[in-house]
Amino acid sequence: MEIREIEEKDNPAIESIIKRSLESFGLDIPGTAYFDPQLSNLAGYYKELADSKYWVVTSKHGEVMGGVGIAPFGNHAGVCELQKLYVKPEAQGQGLSKQLMNTALGFAKEHYTHCYLETMEKLRVANRLYERLGFRKLDRPLDGSEHGTMDTWYMKEL
Repeated sequence: MEIREIEEKDNPAIESIIKRSLESFGLDIPGTAYFDPQLSNLAGYYKELADSKYWVVTSKHGEVMGGVGIAPFGNHAGVCELQKLYVKPEAQGQGLSKQLMNTALGFAKEHYTHCYLETMEKLRVANRLYERLGFRKLDRPLDGSEHGTMDTWYMKEL
């Protein structure tokens, strides 16, 4: 497995992974990443944003198995958002999400003081990972949230 920055050729694969994952949880609804306008061009989207990156993890054969992004969050100085952490079902349970998060958080520490994320309570495995990596649960979303369907929010001091 290799973690690298997303390239244009990876856009269709990661879009498919994200959509399939959301569909599997019944989260292919408005207010989730499923309808983000940039979903079909994550490489271009993150390239245009300052202090932002998106990484993919690939198999030894070059197949995209998952990804994660970091971008500034709204008008909150020093706060980034961990975005679009998804891994193919067949690649889950191998520690790829943790590796992706460690890559993203390492980058985030260079540019931000805090990392925020939004998720759903029913994504229990993901929530346990966030808590193990030092994220603390918040009572409500930060102002400026674009994903109104989310019901669980976390923050980590970097």
